[in-house]
Amino acid sequence: MSEHFLANTLGQPGFDATLEPVLRIQPGTGEHIAFETSDAVYAELHDHHDMAKLTAQINPVTGPVYVEGAMPGDVLAVTIHEIRLTDVGWSVSLPGAGALQNVMGDGIFTRRVPIDAEGVHVTGRHVFDAKPMIGCIGTAPAAGVGSTIMPSYPTGGNMDLTECRPGSTVYLPVMVPGAYLSIGDIHAIMAEGESSFVAIEAQGTAVVSVDIVRGLALRAPRVETEDEWVFVGLGDPVQESIQRGYEDAFSFLVDQNGWEKGDAFAVLSAVGHSRLGGPTGSLDPDPLHPLTPAGSVTVHRIPKSVL
Repeated sequence: MSEHFLANTLGQPGFDATLEPVLRIQPGTGEHIAFETSDAVYAELHDHHDMAKLTAQINPVTGPVYVEGAMPGDVLAVTIHEIRLTDVGWSVSLPGAGALQNVMGDGIFTRRVPIDAEGVHVTGRHVFDAKPMIGCIGTAPAAGVGSTIMPSYPTGGNMDLTECRPGSTVYLPVMVPGAYLSIGDIHAIMAEGESSFVAIEAQGTAVVSVDIVRGLALRAPRVETEDEWVFVGLGDPVQESIQRGYEDAFSFLVDQNGWEKGDAFAVLSAVGHSRLGGPTGSLDPDPLHPLTPAGSVTVHRIPKSVL
C-alpha cells in the first residue's frame, strides 16, 4: 500500500481553498495519506509561559489535499487507519480558555507529559492508555478561511471529537472543487467535553484514506465508528445544536434508511444518546475574547445494531 507523507512543515493557519494544494489524490484507491501534525506551540509555552513570545502557529493543520473529482454537494469520506504518537504530550491551561479557567487563574500552566509503551503519564501516579484522536479535521469553506481554533463549521474544523480515532470514518461536506482536506491537532487522550480546551496535546501522524460519497446531503459532519453512527450538532445556543443533531439522526433513519417516523422517534428515545462534544461552538467568538466559544458542538449517537 503506497503512502504519501505530509510533514508538519506544511502546516497552515486555516482551511483555505485559495492555497496551493500540497498533494492531489484520486479518491477510492485506498492510498494512505500520512498527515504529520505539530505540537511546537505547546513546547514554546512550556519554555516561556508567555503568549507574547510565541513564534509557532497555534493549532496549524497540515495540507490542503486536493481530492480529484470532489465537487460541491459531495461528501468526503475520510477513514482513519492509524495515529502514530511521539514520546511527549502537553497539558496546558490558557488564560480565559476552557471550563476550568476560573479555578486555574490568569497564569499559564504547562506540563510535559511523557508517552511510552506503558501509556500517557499524566501525573507521577496516573498513567492512562493512549487513545489518540484527531481534534481538527475539515474541508475548505465556500468562501474565506475557516479557523482551526473556533468555531466549528459544517465542513468540520476544530471539533475535538473522541470518535475521530483509528477505525472511524469521518464524513465531511464538500463546498469547493477538490474539497481541500486538512488535518491537525492530534491528542494523545482527551476526556469527552474537553474541560481544559486543550486536552493532552501531542505531535503525531494521522494515516487516512479518502473516498467520495455522491448525493449525500449533509449540513454537518458525521462519524462512523466500529459500532455507532455519530451525528454532529452545530448551533447557538447549545439547545439548537442538540436539536439539529437529533434531527440529523432522525433523518438518517427515516430518509436514508426508510424507517417509519414513529419507529425512528421511539428508537431515538430509547438508545439515541447525546453529549457535549468539543467546546469550540458554532459561531465566531468575540474578537476581544478570541478563546471564548459561542454555543457548543454536540454529539448524537445511534448504535449500528438497530439498523
